[in-house]
Amino acid sequence: MQGHRLKNKVAVITGGAGGIGRLVAKYFLDEGASVVAADINRRALAAVGKEFAGAYGGKFAAVKTDVTRKADVARLAFAVHKKFGPADILVNASAVQKPIGPVKDTDARAWQSTLVTNVMGTVICCKHFLPSMISRRSGKIINFSGGGATFPRVNFSAYACSKAAIVRFTEILAEEVGPHGVEVNAVSPGPVYTGMLEDIIRAGKKSGASDLAAALNIKKMRRKDAYSGKSSALLSVFLASDRSDGITGKLISAVWDDWKNLPRRKAGLAKSALYTLRRVDGVNIKEARRGRR
Repeated sequence: MQGHRLKNKVAVITGGAGGIGRLVAKYFLDEGASVVAADINRRALAAVGKEFAGAYGGKFAAVKTDVTRKADVARLAFAVHKKFGPADILVNASAVQKPIGPVKDTDARAWQSTLVTNVMGTVICCKHFLPSMISRRSGKIINFSGGGATFPRVNFSAYACSKAAIVRFTEILAEEVGPHGVEVNAVSPGPVYTGMLEDIIRAGKKSGASDLAAALNIKKMRRKDAYSGKSSALLSVFLASDRSDGITGKLISAVWDDWKNLPRRKAGLAKSALYTLRRVDGVNIKEARRGRR
């Protein structure tokens, strides 16, 4: 269904050729945005380009990009500006999940590689697209968090730690660029059928009984909306649109949080630790304020 919530906007989506990134790209295009999908997988980019070419024509472009390489991201930024003009929206959805298994059994280089891709990839992309947003005093950045960011996810230590780091980076960056008119939020997508889920299934026992069972169930139910990534795409549209103006520095669950009603609560959210890494459950909790020890 075609909409106009992102009409005349230019969006860059890393990891845009697979999983959630591809779906976000489609929803952005449906809402009137011009979209550049960046991905390291050339074959997947070609497939997405073929899929979108007929429906969206010149409003979609694909650029092979390794987000861990500054030169690649610089070329991406140049290509976006040349094709569509300055980017209004940056979605950092590129990520890897391996190594899977207990810390004592995982390869240290693979662990480090996950941090570089997930964390530094996000940082590098932000650094290249922020100057233009800041100069125009307008921009939206959406960083994808993931499972284990807010709870101990056994056997997925590298991925979970990287996704927790993404949330804290989002909170810090939001405060740094807020005075310049740029808003930054993180999305927790919840259980979605993607290539990462297949990685869990292939890892078998290394994933742990709970994660493996959940992955097999999601694969079986993948055509249901709850596992399709639709909620994440809709939340991304909301955060990229004017409706979310004033909401920044938050971690929002696409599945569990009542994000559609957040515009009514903007004033209170700005002063609250809700939807951050400091969020807690329970009552009679006193928040630690700056300057207090």
